[in-house]
Formats: sequence, C-alpha cells, structure tokens
Amino acid sequence: MLTGEIVIVLFLSLGQSAVYAVVSLIAKLTAGKPLSSQSAVLNASRSPRPYLDLTYQLLEIGFSLIPVALVLYLLMRDQIPVRRTLGLTADRPGFDLGWGTLLAAGIGIPGLGLVYVAKLLGLNATIVPAALQSVWWAVPVLVLSAVQNAVLEEVIVVGYLMTRLKAMSVQVVWVVAASAVLRGSYHLYQGFGAFIGNAVMGVVFALFFLRFKRVMPLIVAHSILDIAAFVGYTLLPASWLTWI
Repeated sequence: MLTGEIVIVLFLSLGQSAVYAVVSLIAKLTAGKPLSSQSAVLNASRSPRPYLDLTYQLLEIGFSLIPVALVLYLLMRDQIPVRRTLGLTADRPGFDLGWGTLLAAGIGIPGLGLVYVAKLLGLNATIVPAALQSVWWAVPVLVLSAVQNAVLEEVIVVGYLMTRLKAMSVQVVWVVAASAVLRGSYHLYQGFGAFIGNAVMGVVFALFFLRFKRVMPLIVAHSILDIAAFVGYTLLPASWLTWI
C-alpha cells in the first residue's frame, strides 16, 4: 500500500519533474551541439505583460506546494505526528538558522566550483537561474520561488520519502540512496554535473535528517542557496556571471 502511495505522490510532484528532466537532457544531447553551449533556464517569464506574468508566477508557486499539503495529510491520516517526526516546528530557531547557514555554506561554496568544472568539461548546460523581466516584483517573486523549492523538496524528498521508506523497513543505506538519487534526477535538465552535485547534497541532507529528525534546517539551507542563486544572478553585473 505504501509503495503505491509513494509512486503516486512522486509522479504528482518531483518524480514527474525527474521524468521531464531526463527527456530534457536527452533533447539537449541529441540537439547536434555541445551540452555546454545550451542553456537551462529557471524562473522564466510567462508573459510579456508584467502583471499577467506576476499572476502566473504566483499561481505556479502556490500550486507547486499542493503536493506538500498532500503528503502532510497522508502522514497525519496514518496518525503520524508530523511536527515531531519531520521536525516541522519553529521552536528551535537558533538551531535551524545556525545549521541551515552552515549547510548552505558547506554545500554552496564547493557547489560553485563544481558548476564551473562541469561546464569546462562539457557536462553541464549554461544555467540561467532567473530570466524575469526588469520589474519591481522580480526579487520578491524569486525569494518566494526559492522558499517554495526548499519546502517542496525537503518535505517530500527528505521528510516524507525517508519516513515512508523507513516504515517499510528499507535499509538505511537504500533510504539515503533513494532520496539522493531522486534529488539528483530532477536536476538532470541542467546536465550531469548538476545530477552529481545535487545527489551529493541529497546524501548530506538525508544523513542530517537521520541524525537530527528535522527538515527545518534543510529548508533554511536550501532557501539560502536558491535565494543567493536567483537574486544574485538578477542583481549582479552580467560580466560577473559569464563563468556560470
């Protein structure tokens, strides 16, 4: 029963993204030009009309969080204390912010180097973290998008998936591997380097969750990483970003 539930949840959320990412990577590899000369665009504009674009952006952010509500409902339906089991509480702000910042620094700084090396080796597409119009709401929307990514991925890929797999008596090594591979797979549209980097991040985050039983620091870390990438790309001079 849990196997079917997991499959349905993933294909409604990040498993679906993984399938699209694989197809996107195949399309890039068969396009007749090097992977490094192609681009992977995140946070693209949906309409040339600014306020219609804003509407689309906010709708996408909101609807993307529905799978989070679903998995929390499924866990609570089974009488699992979500707040304690997943560590989805705000009662330890110092712990969450401190560890979140440390995790972001420990993953983000080496991650920049990996992006650079992967592009040099032709293993990654050129990543464009943000391609919104120059409008007043661009930065707030990018921050919301970053937080949405963090909540969606950490609650489902770490909190929900690992809790369910452990309930099925799956060995810990395979629980960690499943979480890490899933995280890497839905980043494949960016290239092989992105898969490796995010899979390593997945191992670190999964081990952290096993040790501390809290996803809040992971949400903080992920939010910091994405905000830095999205907002930094938008605000920094273009000449500083040519290496990405």
